[in-house]
Amino acid sequence: MSTTASSPTDATPQLLLEHHLKHLRLPTVLREYDKVARQCAAESLDYPRYLLRLTELELLDRERRATERRIRQAKFPVLKSLDSFDFLAIPSLNKTMVLELARSEFLTRRENALILGNSGTGKTHIALALGLVACQHGHRVRFTTAAALVSELIEARDEKKLLRLQKQLASYELLIVDELGFVPLSKTGAELLFEVFSLRYERSSTLVTSNLPFQEWTEVLGSERLTGALLDRLTHHVHILEMNGDSYRLKQSKRKQKSQPATA
Repeated sequence: MSTTASSPTDATPQLLLEHHLKHLRLPTVLREYDKVARQCAAESLDYPRYLLRLTELELLDRERRATERRIRQAKFPVLKSLDSFDFLAIPSLNKTMVLELARSEFLTRRENALILGNSGTGKTHIALALGLVACQHGHRVRFTTAAALVSELIEARDEKKLLRLQKQLASYELLIVDELGFVPLSKTGAELLFEVFSLRYERSSTLVTSNLPFQEWTEVLGSERLTGALLDRLTHHVHILEMNGDSYRLKQSKRKQKSQPATA
């Protein structure tokens, strides 16, 4: 009786399938195809529904990985959500506007947002939360402080890499510049920061937090002309959140002190 030698394809279908799935970069299908096949067999589902279930898993996992990548690239110092913000502690804050901004539609309209208020009222928390939901909605975000951004710009200029950095900063759909006003800027730093805002004007959205009212921005930027030009660009299409009130952090510290038992 004659025998026919089996081909490599007949001998190793599972190994070849897994090789092809790796080559096609379908890690979720690779991980789940066998388990889903058994589930579909148990439910008497046909091949199209089996493939539908597999591809849905792949798409969901791909979107999850993309969101995680955008969050990493945003360089948030910590992750904050709106769910963890105590709106009752800051009555001056327009919660309706915050929730509207959290839909991220202002980014598609290329509008700006300014968050102004006293230190410790949660401006950074709101900025981080809005940045996080923007990443979750598929937008490219970058978070930085005003001082750090200026240092980065000056360093890039000194290393003749300024144009590359400016193009990178202009490419983000949302640039969050935190703590404008905490540190006075040099003339060069203020001019470089203005150029970043100018390049983004009506092209993409910028969110700025500051502990200073507009009339005091000249003290930070060092020039009335520059301050006027910068505010003209930032406030043309803008949503302004005011967060004036007692420091939330200070109130929290006082509560902790009161709750601790007195020592003899």
